[in-house]
Amino acid sequence: MDIKPRPNHKIYIETLRRMTPEQRVKKAFELSEFSKSLFKQGLRKQFPDLSEEEFHQLYLKRIALCYNRNY
Repeated sequence: MDIKPRPNHKIYIETLRRMTPEQRVKKAFELSEFSKSLFKQGLRKQFPDLSEEEFHQLYLKRIALCYNRNY
């Protein structure tokens, strides 16, 4: 099966290649924070009645499930 990259993906890769290493690292941190923010928003939507402490504990438990434990 031959998978062809989509045009937007090509533009994204070209953009990354033009960035300095510092810019790429900064972008990686921005994307990580954005992902965590979306994850928290979705979790809060599912569990709106939890206290801040209960929510924080749930968040920590769920985020721990996201990490690769094979290393």
